Amino acid sequence: MYVYQDDITDLSAWIRKEVVFARVLKNGSRGMGVRRVQEWLNLHDYGVVIDADFGPVTSRALARFQERSGLQVTGKLNDVTHYELVKPMLTVLRQRSWRSTRPEAGLLGYARAHLKQHPREVGGQNRGPWVRLYMKGHEGAQWAWCAGFIVFLLQQAVESLEIPMPFKGSFSCDSLAAQAQDAGLFVSERQAREQGISKGNFFLVRRTSTDWTHAGIVTYAEDSAFDTIEGNTNDDGEREGYEVCSRSRGYPDKDFILIT
Repeated sequence: MYVYQDDITDLSAWIRKEVVFARVLKNGSRGMGVRRVQEWLNLHDYGVVIDADFGPVTSRALARFQERSGLQVTGKLNDVTHYELVKPMLTVLRQRSWRSTRPEAGLLGYARAHLKQHPREVGGQNRGPWVRLYMKGHEGAQWAWCAGFIVFLLQQAVESLEIPMPFKGSFSCDSLAAQAQDAGLFVSERQAREQGISKGNFFLVRRTSTDWTHAGIVTYAEDSAFDTIEGNTNDDGEREGYEVCSRSRGYPDKDFILIT
């Protein structure tokens, strides 16, 4: 569902829409398939307008991508070109294995794999292939994706390790906090300061005692600060950013969810 070994048809339906080649696209083609091509061209740094209309500008950009990738230059989308366009996503979806069977090993492994591919929004706020991947096909201003990102990684980890999810998961930080509290996996800021927090767990940015606005993964922790991998943020650590990145954060106004 969330990972594949040899056959990408093992992936969930909304993921297959992003990575499976559907048909040849060329000058005059229109629709969601064209939009995906334009999104990926932008993600590969070929700036084109994302309007779902395959015109001469899109054809030219695709030809330049083909040339740089060592492919036959046609300006049309075929299966080989499609594979090269979506390769970053296929890379993070491939199943991995670890010596450890503990979920934090898989979670951190997948988190680093995603970070390496630099997932980011394209085409508007909370939009693009990466957002749809983490949000089960949803996108748009109302679909903040920080929680969806970390839950997706956890789903990849537990599926690869063949262990159950520690809690159901959610797109909502508040729901994640409530699920963790119900499961006895919630750690308050005070508890974390007293007892410490280990890598491979989730952090939550707290606005009030019942409202959390952002979430990510702890990758390394010390007494005064911890490192993270998180989605829907930016260099300023904002909750409505545009990318997956690594940050350093302090403990004030943070709570935690134990994965192990």
